[in-house]
Amino acid sequence: MSVNPPVAEQRLDEVSIHGDRRIDEYYWIRDDKRSDPDVLALLTAENQYTRDMLAHTEPLQEALFQEISLRLPSRDRSVPVKKGDYRYFREFRDGGEYPVYKRMDKHGNESVLLDSNRLSRGHSYYQIGNWAVSPNEKLLAFVEDTVSRREYRLRIKNLETGRFSAVVREGISASLAWAADNQTLFYVRQHPQTLLPYQVYRHRLGEQEDTLVYEQADPAYYVSVSLERAQQYILISLSSTDATRILLLDAARPEAVAVPFLPPEPRHEYRIRHARDWFYVRTNWNAPNFRLMRVPVDQIGRREHWEEVVAHREDVLLEDFEVFDDFLVLSERREGLTGIRMIDRHTGEQRQLSFADPAYTASLHSNPELEATSLRYQYSSLTTPDSVFEVDMRTGETTTLKEDAVIGDFAADRYRSERFFFSARDGARVPVSLVYRKDRFERGRNPGYVYAYGAYGFSTNPSFQSRRLSLLDRGFVYAIIHVRGGEEMGRKWYEDGRLMAKRNTFNDFVDGTRELAARGYVDPHRVVAAGGSAGGLLMGVIVNEAPELYAGVVAHVPFVDVVTTMLDESIPLTTGEFTEWGNPKDIESYRYMHSYSPYDQVRAQDYPNLLVTTGLHDSQVQYFEPVKWVSRLRRLKTDNNKLLLDIDMETGHGGSSGRYERYKRDAMEYAFILDVVGET
Repeated sequence: MSVNPPVAEQRLDEVSIHGDRRIDEYYWIRDDKRSDPDVLALLTAENQYTRDMLAHTEPLQEALFQEISLRLPSRDRSVPVKKGDYRYFREFRDGGEYPVYKRMDKHGNESVLLDSNRLSRGHSYYQIGNWAVSPNEKLLAFVEDTVSRREYRLRIKNLETGRFSAVVREGISASLAWAADNQTLFYVRQHPQTLLPYQVYRHRLGEQEDTLVYEQADPAYYVSVSLERAQQYILISLSSTDATRILLLDAARPEAVAVPFLPPEPRHEYRIRHARDWFYVRTNWNAPNFRLMRVPVDQIGRREHWEEVVAHREDVLLEDFEVFDDFLVLSERREGLTGIRMIDRHTGEQRQLSFADPAYTASLHSNPELEATSLRYQYSSLTTPDSVFEVDMRTGETTTLKEDAVIGDFAADRYRSERFFFSARDGARVPVSLVYRKDRFERGRNPGYVYAYGAYGFSTNPSFQSRRLSLLDRGFVYAIIHVRGGEEMGRKWYEDGRLMAKRNTFNDFVDGTRELAARGYVDPHRVVAAGGSAGGLLMGVIVNEAPELYAGVVAHVPFVDVVTTMLDESIPLTTGEFTEWGNPKDIESYRYMHSYSPYDQVRAQDYPNLLVTTGLHDSQVQYFEPVKWVSRLRRLKTDNNKLLLDIDMETGHGGSSGRYERYKRDAMEYAFILDVVGET
C-alpha cells in the first residue's frame, strides 16, 4: 500500500539583503506561539507519515528497544563525591525514567535531596538543570524545566524539614550560586525573547524583590554565575565564542560590587581556579593552544603580575587543569588524544597517566577538595564502558571506583577499535576513530555509520555507548571523523573550521567517508551518516553536495536555514553565534554562508534516504528550520528514497527527558538505518 507524503502549502515570502532577492515559500511554517492550526496540522501529518512509512519496522523497533534498555542496569548509582560533611551522588531506581539525587552523611545514612520521578509527575517533559546546596548544607536551590526550552524556574528545598518552596522565579538560566550567609542566592535571568542569559540578580530569602547586580548589554556574551571551590568568591562569567570576561564577588559580602578579574579584551579566552592565595589562569594570551599562569589574589586586574606555570606548546592543547595544595594536574590533548599529567608542586616530580586503547576519552572527574592527594578521573573508549578511577598522586596507585555495567552477553574483546589519519583535499591530516565487531568484519562489505559534529571547538571524543552494540553486532563499522571545527588537533583545528573556513568541516567529512571506503572499512554503497544540531548542518550540506556517497542520512535537530536564522536577531541565541558562523549583514559573510546553507542550496537532484528529527519546543534550533527544509526537499528531490520527519511535540533540543523514552527514539533511528542498508 502506497502512502502519500504531506505536501506543505507554498506561500511566497521575500527575504532580501545586499541586493539578493530570496524567496522563502515555507516561511509561514514559523509559528513562535506553536498554536497555528495550519502548522500543527502539517506537523501532525508529518509524524503520521513517518509512522506509516516505518510501520513495517515496528517489530524490529521493539526488538531494538528491548536490546538497548536491557543492557543497562535498572538500578544504578554514581560515585559519591565528598563535599563538606556529606557525600553526594545520583541513582536510578527500578523502572525510573529520571534520576534521584541523594547524599550520605559520615555514618552512612542516606537522604533524598530531589526525586525527579516524583517532581516530574504531571509533566510530559522534566529536567533538573542544576542544583546547589547552601554552605551550611541546610538548603537546596534547584532549577527545573518542564517545557524543554531551557527556560528554568527556581525553587528551594529546606533539607531539615523536607519542604519545598513555591516557584521563586521563572525565566532563568541553569546557573546558581549561594553566598556565605546562607540567605542570599545569585541567579541569571534570560531575555524573554532571545532567551540569552544576560542579567545577574541577587535574591534574599523571604524578600519579594530581587536586586539587579549585573546586566550584559552585548548579546554576543552569555552570562553565568558560580561559586568557586573554596567558596570564597562568586564568579560572574561572560563568555562568547572567542572571548571571556569574569567578575568576582566576595561570597562573604553579597552586597558588595563585583570586581573585574581583568579589563575586557577582544579574543582573550581564559578560565580561572582559586587556590589559597593564588588564582590560576588557563589563558590564550599570546598562546593559541593555551598556557597556565598564576596571579596573587591581591593583584587581580593587573596582568603584569602574572607568572607562567606551564608554557605554551605548538603541538599540545591545554584543555583543562586542576590545582590542589600539593599537586597540579593538567589535561592535555596531543595528536587528538587526551593525556593527564600530575605534577608535585614541591618537588616538580611528574606522573603521566597512560591509556592502552588506540582511541579513547579521558577527563577530570569531580575533585572538590583542595587538600586532596588523590585525583578522580573518567575514562572510556569505543570498547570500554565509562569508568571512574582514583589515582594516588603521591604513589601513582590507581583504584577503580566504578565501571558502568553492560547487562547480557557483552565482552569487550569481541570488538576492535582503530584510529588512523588521512589527508584531506587541502593536505590537512584528519583523524578517524572507529570500532567494529571482529567476527562480523569483512573488508569492503560492512555497512558503516559515520558521525561528526565539528563546531564551537567541541571535540568529539571516542567513548563507549552500549546502544551502539545493536549496530556493531549486526556488522556495522561505527566511525567518527574528527573534522575541523572541533579542537581535537589544537586550537587551529577550530579556527580552520569556522567563519570563512567553515567549508573545511564539510570537505573533511566527505573526504573521510571516501577514505573509509577506500581502505575497505565500509561498503561504499551502504554508508549512513549522522549528526545533530551543528552536526545536522553538516548533514544538510553533504546531502546537497555529495548525495551519492550515502545510502542514508540521519539529521538530528539540524541547523539548516543558516542565512535566514542568522539575519533574525529576535531568534534565540542568534547574536551570540556571529563569531562562529559570521554575520550575514556583512556581504562577504553573507555570500559565503549562503553558498553552503542547506535550505538555500536544495535543488532538483537525487537525495539519500533521510530521517530528520526535531522538537516543537527547541530553543537552540527552532523546529521550523528542519520542517521547512524537509518541505523543500520533498518538493524538489528527484528520487523515490524515504524522506521522514519525526517531530517530538513535547520536547526541545535535547530530545526526551526520560531515559526509556530516549531508548525508543534510538530504536526508531536504528530501525530506519538497518532498513536502509538491508540489515535486520
